[in-house]
Amino acid sequence: MVATDGRAADDARGPGGLTDGRLMTVAEVAEVMRVSRMTVYRLVHAGELPAVRVGRSYRVPEGAAAAFLEAARTAPAQRHA
Repeated sequence: MVATDGRAADDARGPGGLTDGRLMTVAEVAEVMRVSRMTVYRLVHAGELPAVRVGRSYRVPEGAAAAFLEAARTAPAQRHA
């Protein structure tokens, strides 16, 4: 099995990898992330969000979506006095 970035699926296991939890549709990921489906497709094609190709559609592991959001978290802004 091959991950979307060409690596063997065995290389994609672990935190946020292809074997974490249930697989979500692109529409489900977009809803959770509060972005468009096209944004999710762009992230998948850019290799920033791991996904599995199932027929003609993509599925994203729930853990991968959560890991992406956690990595994208920014620090709270500090107020200047």
